Parts: sequence; C-alpha cells; structure tokens
Amino acid sequence: MDAWRDQERLDGQVTPLVVNVCNFAKGDPALLSFDDASTLFHEFGHALHGLFSSVRYPSLAGTSVPRDFVEYPSQYNEMWAREPVVLANFAKHYQTGAAMPQELLNKVLMAQKFNQGYATTEYLAAAMLDQEWHLINASQAPAAADVAAFEAAALRKNGIDFPDVPPRYHSEYFLHIFAGGYSSGYYAYLWSEVLARDTGQWMHEHGGLTRANGDYLRDKVLSRGRSQDPQTQFRNFYGRDPDIGPLIEYRGLAAGH
Repeated sequence: MDAWRDQERLDGQVTPLVVNVCNFAKGDPALLSFDDASTLFHEFGHALHGLFSSVRYPSLAGTSVPRDFVEYPSQYNEMWAREPVVLANFAKHYQTGAAMPQELLNKVLMAQKFNQGYATTEYLAAAMLDQEWHLINASQAPAAADVAAFEAAALRKNGIDFPDVPPRYHSEYFLHIFAGGYSSGYYAYLWSEVLARDTGQWMHEHGGLTRANGDYLRDKVLSRGRSQDPQTQFRNFYGRDPDIGPLIEYRGLAAGH
C-alpha cells in the first residue's frame, strides 16, 4: 500500500489517493492462493487506513502512526478473508462457480493454526533480542567474537532460551532491526495483532459485519491517523485496555486447542 496523495484539511479538503500493488504469481488463469487472498485483504486494510483519514495535517494522516499501530488495521482487515460470510463471495471454483466446500474451508482454517507454538516462540525470542540490543549503549557493545554470547545471555535473561526453538533471526543477520527500520520495534507485528484480534472479537460480540460497526471503527480509529494518541484511540474503541486472550484463541494456543 502506498499513498500518492495524503488526506489533509490545511486548505480545503484534500482527498487521499491510495494504491495497493501486489506481486502475485502469474498463471493462465491467474488464480490467488489463500495466502495471496489474505495478503490482499491485509494490504487493503492499510488502504482503508489511508482512505478514511480525516485530519488537518498531512503528516498525521492515514498510516502515519507508530510502528506498533500501523499494522493493526491491516491485520484486523485480514481477518475477514477467513470469515465464512465474506469468503463465500470470492472463494469459488473458477470454472463452475461452486463455493469452497465447508470441509475444505475447515482444513484451511485449521492449517492456519499449525505450528503456532513454534512460530510465536521464535518471534518472541527475536523481539526480546531486539530489545536487549537497543538497551545497551555503544560502550557496552560486545566485540564481534562475543555477539553469540551476548545473544545467548539475552535469551536466558528473558526466559526464552529454548535450543529447539531458536530466534527467528540471529543477531548476525537481523536486518529488520539493524537495517530495516524496526530498531527496538520488532515487537510491533505481534502487538498490532493483539489489537487486531481484540477488534475482531469486539465485532463478533456486537453483531459482526454491520455498517454501524464499520462506522464506529472508522470514527474511533481509521479516521484519526496520528491526531490522537494510539492508546487513546484503541481504548475509545474497545472500551478498555488490550487483552491478549483473543490472540491466544486465534492462534490456537488456548487450552483445548
């Protein structure tokens, strides 16, 4: 997602111009995998954040929010790709038009939860390692030969030194935090998903996919950009602080899954 023109009201209302560009596999016919469809919904969530912006200054518009908030609307919108009432509109056989069989859909949804314990742990290990690197100053930086020892100590300190589940990225090639703009912010993906899953639960508890619910989310979050503190935006929408429970449930990590 990118914005060719940000929304603003400095000199009248300037309408945003937003684009989604996706690099999907070619084919004849060109069909989307389920992962591709989820990506499309994800990126459209970013687009909605830009399109629904209603602020005065362009520097505060749309997705111009902190790293740990920018992925929230996109990860929330991605949820609808799996929602049966939405999926029924696009998950059809390209030749017959028949809807995806419920049995196949159930397998796809169950596969989403496969190995989530491993995936969550390796991600958390990398996020905590990122924090440890950015808690030291230049004088405390280890020599190149001692980087592995620093990493091992950081994982032990955080209680996540499991040999069978190493960090997603080791320090020597952790480009996200040293060259990718996520310095001390790699945690942002999972934190954004906490907010997204809370929002999904709120939607289901309040009647699901309705215009009123969409307008409420738009008013409290999607239109605000960074004109209001993100924590305040979320509390105003959700009615309370974030809850990790819906994320645990969504990933299949709750008891009984």
